[in-house]
Amino acid sequence: MKYNFDLSEHHDEEEGRQSQTPPSASTPKELEWVPLHHHRVFYRPNMDSATPAMPKNLLCWDGASRLYFWDSYKRCLHRLSVRLGEPDRTSILAASSSKVLQADVELNIEVQRISINRNGSALLLVGLDGLYVMYLYGRTSTKENTIICRTILVGSEICFDRNNAIRTLKVCWHPYSDTHLGILSSDSVFRVFDLSSALGQPEQEYYLQPVEPGSSHNATSICPVDFSFGGDHMWDRFSVFVLFSDGSVYILCPVVPFGSVYKWESVLELYSDAHMFGLKSTNSKAVKKSNLAISWLEATFPELTRKEVHAETAAVLRAQPYALFDASISLQGPLRKVSHGVEDISVHPPVCEGRAVSFLYDLVSKDSILVTAWSGGQLQIDALADEVQPVWKVGSPPRVCLDSTDSIVGLAMICESLSSDTSILKLDLPPDHTLWLGHPPPLLRLAIVDLALPRRSGSVLSMFVDPIISERIYCLHDGGIDSVVLHFLPFTNQSRDREDMRSPSVHPVLSTFQGEASSAFPLSGFLALSDSFGDSWIVALTPSNECIVVEMETWTTLLPPVIDKVDKHIGAEVPKDTDISTIISKELLTGPKVVLLPPSSPHLRSVSADSIEGRSTLHQYFKLFHENYVEYAHKVYFELQHHAPHVKKIIDDQHSRLRKAQQKILDVERKQEKIADRVEHAVQFHSELKERLQSLGHLPAAHKRSLSKAEREFKSELDRYRGVELDALHSSIEAVNARLKRYTHSPQVNRSNEQRQLSMRRKSHVQENEMSLLKASLEKLSLVNIENAKKVKAVESALKCREIGTS
Repeated sequence: MKYNFDLSEHHDEEEGRQSQTPPSASTPKELEWVPLHHHRVFYRPNMDSATPAMPKNLLCWDGASRLYFWDSYKRCLHRLSVRLGEPDRTSILAASSSKVLQADVELNIEVQRISINRNGSALLLVGLDGLYVMYLYGRTSTKENTIICRTILVGSEICFDRNNAIRTLKVCWHPYSDTHLGILSSDSVFRVFDLSSALGQPEQEYYLQPVEPGSSHNATSICPVDFSFGGDHMWDRFSVFVLFSDGSVYILCPVVPFGSVYKWESVLELYSDAHMFGLKSTNSKAVKKSNLAISWLEATFPELTRKEVHAETAAVLRAQPYALFDASISLQGPLRKVSHGVEDISVHPPVCEGRAVSFLYDLVSKDSILVTAWSGGQLQIDALADEVQPVWKVGSPPRVCLDSTDSIVGLAMICESLSSDTSILKLDLPPDHTLWLGHPPPLLRLAIVDLALPRRSGSVLSMFVDPIISERIYCLHDGGIDSVVLHFLPFTNQSRDREDMRSPSVHPVLSTFQGEASSAFPLSGFLALSDSFGDSWIVALTPSNECIVVEMETWTTLLPPVIDKVDKHIGAEVPKDTDISTIISKELLTGPKVVLLPPSSPHLRSVSADSIEGRSTLHQYFKLFHENYVEYAHKVYFELQHHAPHVKKIIDDQHSRLRKAQQKILDVERKQEKIADRVEHAVQFHSELKERLQSLGHLPAAHKRSLSKAEREFKSELDRYRGVELDALHSSIEAVNARLKRYTHSPQVNRSNEQRQLSMRRKSHVQENEMSLLKASLEKLSLVNIENAKKVKAVESALKCREIGTS
């Protein structure tokens, strides 16, 4: 069964060859397979040796049998057919001949990351200066194994304009659409682009406003850095999680691309939940908010209101363009830690150093896991303690773009954070006080994982989820790859046993350190592969375009450790090792057995030895002596003769050890002289340093008092501002300048400028009179200043004369 998906790939290869060769030569040659890490496409020189400004990933996989690799040297895309787990579980085979996919336009960017959509029809080429989409089904070129693919530029009018300072922070395919992209930019705007319609303008725009204007005292709280779409769980599938530079996480819900596809059962579950827990609630606020959600669901998925439509007739539902005309989506957050009675208003603990750089959403069974990576090398792992719910701000209508048929083709809205979002943070409240009230879900802190990375600035971290084990998270950083496994989940694991509540385990998978931390190089690509048999691999790409394949353990990863519980009594003797061979047996060491003499008559001494009775007695004694002592002597002789080589070997070993010990003693004696010289030199140097310290102690600077607590806090605040908030301020200034340029070049601004010039001409006469009066007053003030200056000089000269006279 492992070969089923490879046969289709082989068929595609044969069709490609038949389309390039004449009918007379239509016989395809047999396809050869080589280990993936030995494939020829991975041995290309890489000219780029600088540290990338964003995480590089030049590898992607379609989830079946095709692996894609962007060649930065040839500026083309390689498509490899792979076989997983062949010829053994530890390896991956690839077809020796690869397809080369070439763009039909010139790419003016350096590709930093590639990503493929769900059905494998389009691939993203992401760079710092542009974003291209390559459609993988193109026309055949005249070159062998080369395909020319249609490639288009996305978002050129907003994000990648040369006169624009807006930077793209994250680009990602939407999980429920093959044609929609999500882009987060440095101007705090989240945009959704539809590749099937307008490529230059976004389909949806959400202007993020986490704090009220002028109320922020921290520049990092208004600068987004990353985002992630939610998983297939309740309202999470309609949610977008946005991470800001200070570590705060916000939620946009609901965000649905026009035409995206969802399961009927999933949407019906949300519809029933809103009716059950929202409309039937005793709280009027919950009824109002659930009514908004129900009206949005019925308009976005009209099949919910049709009785003839059910799960058997419609397995999936397609989202229709819709937006509430009198309300905008609220920016829920920042998400805060849950507490049991005392509100904890801290967003992140002080153990996390630096600034937040990366974010990951991971759905594990019933738990929604949020992982935040910090520039100091820590991973903050939290779980949502409640369900995400949609929240709108009524009275803030969005801007909607309609076509000729009055259908919505685009929308834009300002998403503000409500001040009442942080009022509920407690876990011990009844459901009537939390459901459908518009409160953001609190966070349950699971762990803080320190990867112990070198303290270097500019560290880039990115995270991926294992395709087989959702509890395993791969963290890609400058020093290599680490694996973090979550052993306890609050809602999936309902056990209260403390042994089951284990902390996450961290395992290094691949290290790129070369002796020193400064010599580490970041990887240029990473993939997590899996097959239908439950096997998993990771594929990494070095900056020199070398491929590394590592098999990952899947079956025993989540098993608890087996500990043998043995009762250990105090004073119990530990049995010694009995395998040591003995030189002489214990039987011989105990000596011959004690011989019991036979009973004899009392007149034995008077018996002559030559007599019959005397001879029989002597024969009996001689027989006993021979059976015991002579046989014992033979055993001793045989034992000593048998153990003679063994004893000789032990003696030789002892002699060799003795010679080595003597040699070590001689070495120590020789080194002792050097050590004595070094100790004497160290003592002399210590005395010199002591004298210098005493002389330096008399200087005025040595008596400076240490910083007070307030001064230390102020210094740490300045260091944090310099290291974290300064970059955030720069990005904010760039975003404001970009918006200003866009605003000044718009036609509406030009009309307003013309009207302003007409009004200024009318007011020019009044302003000229005022200016003349101001000029006259300024001239008078300048004369007064000159006179005052002369008087000051006269006073100074008089004082100098008086000082000279007194001296």
